[in-house]
Amino acid sequence: MKLIKPLTVLAIGIMFTSCGESKKEEAVEEVVAEEVVEVVETPNIVGVASSNADFSTLVTAVGAAELVETLSGEGPFTVFAPTNDAFNKLPAGTVETLLKAENKDKLTSVLTYHVVAGKFEAAAVIEAINSNNGKFEVTTVQGGKITLSLENEKVVLTDANGGKAIVVIADVAASNGVIHAIDTVVMPK
Repeated sequence: MKLIKPLTVLAIGIMFTSCGESKKEEAVEEVVAEEVVEVVETPNIVGVASSNADFSTLVTAVGAAELVETLSGEGPFTVFAPTNDAFNKLPAGTVETLLKAENKDKLTSVLTYHVVAGKFEAAAVIEAINSNNGKFEVTTVQGGKITLSLENEKVVLTDANGGKAIVVIADVAASNGVIHAIDTVVMPK
């Protein structure tokens, strides 16, 4: 019996030591989870357009006209942005011709005709149209005028030549303004 007592005490001591080490290991292995908050900043107008494949022709044109810096500026701007399908409606060769270096001034004129200084979301545009007997004229950054109206509850742009474009997607937010996608390229005089 004398031998059993020391063995029992030794076994109990090992058991307590093992349990203690196990708890220490668990404590060491415990990972303190830190909350990581990622702040996602809304891109500017050029960034938003660049991230949407439907605006790839517009983005190419903005680059060719050297307007990236301008449209990335503080703003705010409202851009009536023609989709790729809108550019495809132009007569064959028009886009290619406008993208040539010698036509930079004409391209700049066409593109800035789609930009209005200030941020005008769809609700404000509709309110302005309704408050002005169904038509509201805006001055573009290019200096020309576009008339905004409603047809079948959609905002319609009428350019200086009588051409019309319909807003197909409204209120695409950007850090320096807002984009309204249109289905046709509007043209200055």
